[in-house]
Amino acid sequence: MNKPINISSNHKMESVIHIKGLQMSFGALDVLKGIDLEVYKGENVGVLGKSGSGKSVLIKLMIGLLKPKAGQVQVLGLEVDQLSGRKLDEIRLKMGFSFQSSALYDSMSVYQNLAFPLTMNVLDLTKKDVDDAIEEVLTAVNLLDKMHQMPADLSGGQRKRIGIARTLILKPEIMLYDEPTSGLDPVTSAEINELILEVQSKYNTSSVIITHDLTCAKTTCNRIAMLVDGQFLKVGSFEDVFNSKDEQIISFYNYNFIQ
Repeated sequence: MNKPINISSNHKMESVIHIKGLQMSFGALDVLKGIDLEVYKGENVGVLGKSGSGKSVLIKLMIGLLKPKAGQVQVLGLEVDQLSGRKLDEIRLKMGFSFQSSALYDSMSVYQNLAFPLTMNVLDLTKKDVDDAIEEVLTAVNLLDKMHQMPADLSGGQRKRIGIARTLILKPEIMLYDEPTSGLDPVTSAEINELILEVQSKYNTSSVIITHDLTCAKTTCNRIAMLVDGQFLKVGSFEDVFNSKDEQIISFYNYNFIQ
């Protein structure tokens, strides 16, 4: 089993996502209540919390689908909520989003699913360029033999892998994983966790991993941030966070953790 890359040995910690005083509300409901977070180049950061705690809202703010009530979201040095049109599209291309559902097109083969984002976003590609890129990412997720199959013929774990491959094909600097092990059996979950670490190592990505699966968080993350009632109760290593005496953190651990 691999471990997250140790980024603390880097001489200079370069921030790729900077969140300061971030607030988000929907009507009278305060979802995020002034949170701060740094994600450094090359690290995996897990955001943990119960359903409805604001984890998915945070992702939407990072990619500019929502505008914050107050505070800052900077991605690669740019204020996301200040961007529009082409500039917003450009920053989104540098951020790969791995959906909880894998979000593959059922009417397209694996090859066509992978070719689609490439041909839509990169001009002047030859057929060989596309073939080579697809072969590279399918090899990375260990599913080269599934290139011409349809999504309906794949297992849940295989669809997750193809979804990650489709995200990788544009070579993003930042990966955003939304519940990457949700709905998977323990063996397949372990394979996806291993793949997240391989992606970090091979592609030098910085990642935010939204999850309530503590095995995933412990295995894949350099640091985790515990989101409770719209605020980060604690940010640190898995051991730092769950050595806490805070009753809310202890109850989350006891309810969720699977040895």
